[in-house]
Amino acid sequence: MLQSLVVLFAAFLFDTRICHAAEAELRITTIMQEPYTMSKGLELEGFCMDLLREVAKKVGFKYKVQLVKDGSYGRVDESGHWNGMIGEVVRGEADLAFAPLTLTAAREKAVGMTKPFMQTGISILLRRDSSEHQSSFSFLSPFNTQTWISLLVALLGTAACMYLLARLSPCESENKFSVVQSVWYTVGSLTLQGAGPHPKSLSGRVVCCSWWIFTLFLLAHYFTILSSSNSSQSSSVTVKGFEDLADQGTMEYGCLAGSSTLAFFKNSNSMVHRRIYEHMERSKSFVTSMDEGVRRAKEGNFAFIGESVSLDLAVARHCDLVRTHEVIGMRGYSIATPIGSPLIKNLSVAILQLSEAGELAYLRNKWWASHCLDQDHSGTTQGPSHGLKGLFLLLSLGLGLGLLLAVLELISYCRTRAAEQKKPCCSVLIEQLRLRFKTNKARPQETDENNKDKA
Repeated sequence: MLQSLVVLFAAFLFDTRICHAAEAELRITTIMQEPYTMSKGLELEGFCMDLLREVAKKVGFKYKVQLVKDGSYGRVDESGHWNGMIGEVVRGEADLAFAPLTLTAAREKAVGMTKPFMQTGISILLRRDSSEHQSSFSFLSPFNTQTWISLLVALLGTAACMYLLARLSPCESENKFSVVQSVWYTVGSLTLQGAGPHPKSLSGRVVCCSWWIFTLFLLAHYFTILSSSNSSQSSSVTVKGFEDLADQGTMEYGCLAGSSTLAFFKNSNSMVHRRIYEHMERSKSFVTSMDEGVRRAKEGNFAFIGESVSLDLAVARHCDLVRTHEVIGMRGYSIATPIGSPLIKNLSVAILQLSEAGELAYLRNKWWASHCLDQDHSGTTQGPSHGLKGLFLLLSLGLGLGLLLAVLELISYCRTRAAEQKKPCCSVLIEQLRLRFKTNKARPQETDENNKDKA
């Protein structure tokens, strides 16, 4: 009878603590990390914030979110005390820690950890092998779509300038540049084959020199990118797992310095894992941050080893990266509570209910959604690459200068003719424009006039 009373009293006390915890406003500590917790104006958003909102509805508590003061997840410092979010929970400065906290034995001794809300492991991040998706039109890959369109516009614009110069400049009376001939001359110059006759006027030579310079640097830029792409594809190494990574000697690899990933390889009994650790120690190929590892992987010839969840996020953000299918050292992310907290069981039950209802999978797909298609679509609307913008600008200035010189040549010619014929310069200019653009038969007539003047 006495034992029954004790059990009932303990249950009543436990329910009272739960109700008190649910009614009070809980202090939630978290850390800024994409996509778990991110700032959006004055509010916070992300996977953890959505998960916190759903868990609070099921358990029934109010909360106030605060960022961890020292910006750390939590480990034992030199003085033997916990820092970061784990330290705030241990010292009673926070009631819950909502973040991607890895469930470890050391943390389980210091705080209470719920059932994992996300599983992760260790995997490999690589630059995507472009030869796998190489199409029949891969020779167009050095330039994006907008660059090719800009090149076509530049070609037609130069041909139009050649056509206009042949009619405006008095020095081009012998060169009958029709529309077809102007396009043919421009295309011939683009392929470095040439197609005469060449312009004789100063304005025509300025336009031709501008187009030749543009063509020379454009082709050099094109073949440099194409050669670099082909060489990188031929020297690519196929890595499908950690054994392939350890056996090859061409690609460098590394992980985050001082991370739990490095500790896993250091303490592993597997010969493959030991070889990987010894290579990283010998070559000192560690990275200081996740961003550095992703950047080196994008540059090529480097494999970044890290947690699969973080690598999946990098793949979703960068279309030229891929993660291997092999995942080792599985672990979980959990919510941290003070030891003996009455909420830990209800929090675990809420996480399991969200998992069974598919809510966790929905949140994962929401915040890890791939933006590759959006990036590819937006990439086609951009202008020419930064290395070619100056080249297109130089060509535009050359074409503009050539047209200006052609107009000045025509005005000078009309003034001379007006003085000889004692007519107004404007009337001579209008007459010359009508004569030059009406029909091509008028050009031989002008040639005869010029020959008479010379005689």
